[in-house]
Amino acid sequence: MTPPTDPRRRRPNLRQRSVLAGEASAAAAEVETALDTPADPSAAAFFDVDNTVMQGASIFHLARGLHRRKFFTTRDILGAAWKQAYFRFVGVEDPDHVADARSSALGFIAGRTVAELEDLGEAIFDEAMAHRIWPGTRALAQLHLDQGQRVWLVTAAPIEIAHIIAQRLGLTGAMGTVAEHVDGVYTGKLVGDLLHGPAKAEAIKALAARENLDLQKCSAYSDSFNDLPMLMLVGDPCAINPDARLRARARQLGWRVRDYRTGRKAARAGVAVGAVVGAVGGTIAAGAALRGRRRRLPGARF
Repeated sequence: MTPPTDPRRRRPNLRQRSVLAGEASAAAAEVETALDTPADPSAAAFFDVDNTVMQGASIFHLARGLHRRKFFTTRDILGAAWKQAYFRFVGVEDPDHVADARSSALGFIAGRTVAELEDLGEAIFDEAMAHRIWPGTRALAQLHLDQGQRVWLVTAAPIEIAHIIAQRLGLTGAMGTVAEHVDGVYTGKLVGDLLHGPAKAEAIKALAARENLDLQKCSAYSDSFNDLPMLMLVGDPCAINPDARLRARARQLGWRVRDYRTGRKAARAGVAVGAVVGAVGGTIAAGAALRGRRRRLPGARF
């Protein structure tokens, strides 16, 4: 019988994956090429995307666009959704589920090209994301730009989609989950891990080192308690449309809180709906990957 693995032995691997994911995302981040030098090149702002910049989950909108284009079926989604729902509503993270999600994430683009995903992302942004940008958060990002600071998105969404959102909003650039590709074709593997939680902080640290940023002069914005590592890294953290745990922590620490949802009832509903959307949206990629493992169609387009 194989002895149980000491949890302490897993930590270096998790840490290494977060660091690798962060460094890869920072390396792929677009940097503003404007002729004007920022008024304060040592200060910047970092924005989470889902429910911070945009209503709902960007991966959900992407997956819905894929679903409409018949790349996978509703049955594929429901087959994997219960794992995310279990974690969302019970609050217990099953290590097997986490490993499954990690191995399946972005697996549905294996064999497809970077150019295809970028073209598709442009179309899906126009049809499903553009009208879901929170005006209040967009105004905050513009305020930083007007002050001569650079602004990056930091998200677990694929970096190609993150770049599209940043470009459309006129931001400096974006950091997101990096999918491995060779000669412009996706392998179905990630570089490191999902850009989530601690990996976001690693990405910001790597970018700050490259761009000579003073993190104590920087700002960060998020709706999620999972982004505490990112928020605590900067001198000016702000909770946007926060979940209950982040709201409580922000109040405890005296952070700014901005809620652009309309009314208390809508805010409460938004938490519940967001959990459902996140549970389903977070598993769409896994559902598609499961389908892909069952059946690969030669010549299929992404």
